[in-house]
Amino acid sequence: MPKMKTKSGAKKRFKLTGSGKIKRKHAFKSHILTKKETKQKRNLTKTTLVHKSDEKNIKAQLCL
Repeated sequence: MPKMKTKSGAKKRFKLTGSGKIKRKHAFKSHILTKKETKQKRNLTKTTLVHKSDEKNIKAQLCL
């Protein structure tokens, strides 16, 4: 059986932490930024963790 290929979209969007959790970036930071408050844009810049219910699917895409 051949090796499993990683989904290239997932490997660009997610990173693993040392403890095995998955980091992601926030959405809504790419365009139409003039109507968003500075505080909102600053908070969207920071990374966050993927929700626990989504971890299984993302790990499958990353072939972990």
